[in-house]
Amino acid sequence: MVQAMDAAWRKTEGLKKLTYEARDLHRRPILLGELDRFDAAVIDPPRADAKAQVRELAESGINTIAYVICNPVSFARDSALLKRKEYDLTYIKMVEQFR
Repeated sequence: MVQAMDAAWRKTEGLKKLTYEARDLHRRPILLGELDRFDAAVIDPPRADAKAQVRELAESGINTIAYVICNPVSFARDSALLKRKEYDLTYIKMVEQFR
């Protein structure tokens, strides 16, 4: 996915440079001071969750967060935190991928 987004950015005029980083968000979240350079975030946390990362994102002021999660308990907790910080949940798509 990241490679496709990077290729699209390179072929489209007028877009800001795309930056990305793969990181274990459970063990090493991106801190508030690092987040101020981003306009948006895509987060796909590990099964262990990324509670610390969501706390940092909630305080960051990033306007758009795309959040992919396979743990409904973590999703409920994290979406409630983001909602308290005045983020709006605008789109949910549920996919049953396990039998």
